[in-house]
This record gives sequence, C-alpha cells and structure tokens, in this order.
Amino acid sequence: MRASERAYLTLLEDILEWRLPPGTVLAEVEQSERLGVSRTPLREALGRLAAEGLTAPHSGRGVVVTELSLDHADELFELREALECKAASLAARRGNPLVFSQLQKEFSSAAVLVNGDEAAKGNYYSLVQRLDDAIDQSMDNSYLLQSLKSLRVHLVRIRRLAKDNPERLLASAMEHANIAGAIAAGDAQLAAACTTVHLNQSLNHLKSTQHQTERTAS
Repeated sequence: MRASERAYLTLLEDILEWRLPPGTVLAEVEQSERLGVSRTPLREALGRLAAEGLTAPHSGRGVVVTELSLDHADELFELREALECKAASLAARRGNPLVFSQLQKEFSSAAVLVNGDEAAKGNYYSLVQRLDDAIDQSMDNSYLLQSLKSLRVHLVRIRRLAKDNPERLLASAMEHANIAGAIAAGDAQLAAACTTVHLNQSLNHLKSTQHQTERTAS
C-alpha cells in the first residue's frame, strides 16, 4: 500500500471514529511523525480528505477537521432523502424479492437484538448494513452508488451527535422492515415513501437528542 493511501485510510478512520474530533488541528509535522510517513504523502492524504469535506485549511498550522452541527444534518438529510429514496425505488424494480423478504423477516424480529447486550446491538447494525448492501447491489446504478458512498462518510460522523435509544432503535427496525417489505413487493413508490418516513424520524431523533445534550450542558 502506498504511503499516501495508508495515511489517508488511517486519518479517515480516526476522523470517523472521533479519535480526531471536529475542530482538531492536523499539523503536518505532528501527523507525519504519528503516521510514520513523510510530508509529501501526508499532503496527498490531507488533500483527499479536504476534497471529501472532512478537513479544511487552518491558518498557519495545516488543516483542521471540519465542524459538525445540526445545520449540517439538515443539509445531509436533504441529500440523503433524494439519494436513498431513489435507490429504494430502483431496488424495488430490479432486486430479488426473496432477498428482501428475508431481510423483512429479520427486521420484524429484531427486538431481541435491539434490547440485548452490546454484541446483540452490533448484530442489529450488521443487519442494517446488509439491507444497505442489498439495496446498493439491486439498484444497479454505479453513479448513484458512488454518490451514496460519499454521503455515508459524513453520515457516520453526524450520527455521533445522537445517542442510542432502545425505543428509537426498535422503531427504526420496524421502519427498515417496511422498506424491505416494499422492495420485496416490487412497489417502488411505497419503498420510497417508507424510506422518507425512516429518514424523517431519524433526523427528528438526532435533533431531539442533540438539543437535550445542549440543555444538559448549559
């Protein structure tokens, strides 16, 4: 693996996992030493992160990890609704009904995962990823897929503003079951509508938990 690619992947993971939280200054000398690469591949890595909107120039000291706010969430979810509703509708037209019928069944019985320990919750998130993967494969549109991949990088970060809530996770499981069921039935309009409901509920939860955090801090 090229040094610039290794530096990019390490920095990307650190940003997404909030080991480098928003507002962190990424000074070239410090990061070169930490990552064990020279400044040229580091600059290439930082350039890629900047192109993805994860870093921004910082006067005199390299770059800084971009900030996050609820304003960003609104913008991200506007784009997310456009992309994911289209993806779900295409999957309903082109996907294998049996795949999505099975996913619907698993989401319908996901309460045991949502209410379980951390390992069980991990299995639930794996189930969500399987639905995303099935939609990605079924929609058969490489341009839409690339746009979704770029968006998901930012969604991983923004989700950190919310807190896990068993009631919300259970409701989310049912919303995912409805999406999978609509795709299995080949109903493109319903698949898009179920996706819209899920995204609106997710955004409302994100905003409510963030507002609660702000009130507690004040």
